[in-house]
Amino acid sequence: MEYTTLGSTGMTVSRICLGCMSFGTEREWMLDPEESKALIDRAIDLGINFFDTANVYSTGESEEILGDALAGYDRDSQVVATKVFGEMDPGNPNASGLSRKAIEQELAASRERLGMDTIDLYQTHRWDYETPIDETLRALDDAVRRGEVRYIGTSSMWAHQFANALQTSDALDLERFATMQNHYNVLYREEEREMLPLCDKEDIGVIPWSPLARGVATRPHEEIESTTRGRTDQYLEQMSYLQGGGEAINERIQELAADKGVSMAQISLAWLLHKDWVDAPIVGTTSVEHLEDAVEALEIDLSDSDMEYLEEPYEPLPVAGHQ
Repeated sequence: MEYTTLGSTGMTVSRICLGCMSFGTEREWMLDPEESKALIDRAIDLGINFFDTANVYSTGESEEILGDALAGYDRDSQVVATKVFGEMDPGNPNASGLSRKAIEQELAASRERLGMDTIDLYQTHRWDYETPIDETLRALDDAVRRGEVRYIGTSSMWAHQFANALQTSDALDLERFATMQNHYNVLYREEEREMLPLCDKEDIGVIPWSPLARGVATRPHEEIESTTRGRTDQYLEQMSYLQGGGEAINERIQELAADKGVSMAQISLAWLLHKDWVDAPIVGTTSVEHLEDAVEALEIDLSDSDMEYLEEPYEPLPVAGHQ
């Protein structure tokens, strides 16, 4: 395993973050608690110390499963991230969003489910158009001062919104967002236009979600629906991975993988790991074998010409993931 400093936090994390959205019962392809624990145990064996979940993943089940699985390990050696924003109770309008009330009650619930006094990284899942950013930041700053959260982060939004949030923190002397969890992979590179240069300038830790394009970067494009998730993932229908030059990129991933004797997933992940502004891609999987493959991707060396070959067919795509 390789490790890196997460943005400007000084906190050391594995270069692979295990995404925990696959833990629970919300979708038919997800893992039950026993299967999830086996995956988490193997991740720790492989040197992974960074885990990302959210309150909305299986409506809290993912947090419970992760907390239970990590209970048998040294808590100080693990870095746990979770998120807040999504609807947790359809009958309660204050059980979503980023108001002070929502943040404080959802943070308390997440800490209880995780079994942790302090969450290492607490992230806003999306931009809240109904709540002023200064209210959100004041609530998060208070959580840090109470010792309930160590660092705060955020996720997909427009670059101008993120710049405004950072400026607001600086102007009001509040805790700053230290990380950006955004949508970025070899088939979707719109974040390179504004968000990633901004993160680089501000020394923000970048932890991309969907680094394998929801599986589209892991198998020939003709076989996307060959898995249960490929056939049932409702979010996949909203993405444009194979538009523009997507099919050509997918075919070049196949070609490079064959030349190097590795999997398509490993080539796609290696491409991301070669990007200087990426700290730790969030890899979600339901398979120990695929997790091991992801870790092995750290050993793959892509030349400048390999990187250019994969990138050359790319064409602008509709923004996806946070509108």
